[in-house]
Amino acid sequence: MGMGIELNILLAYAFGLILLYILGYILLIPIKLIMKFMYNGIVGGIMLVILNFIGGFFNLHIGINPMTALVAGFLGVPGVILMVVLQYLL
Repeated sequence: MGMGIELNILLAYAFGLILLYILGYILLIPIKLIMKFMYNGIVGGIMLVILNFIGGFFNLHIGINPMTALVAGFLGVPGVILMVVLQYLL
């Protein structure tokens, strides 16, 4: 009867730490994706406002509605450029 740690307890701790690491990794991926969408949404929204402000001088206006907000939010700057190109084509 010593103060040594049994092998079963040591393996249980190691297994618990591995599970904690895997759970943290699984939860970290969606957070990175959400942060990316938030960043794209903020940059896309700012680009829409700037485009409408500067575009007023050149008779270029893209209405801000739920559809344009979604495109700018998901795609960011390329989405705003896509909407400008579609404005000229249609």
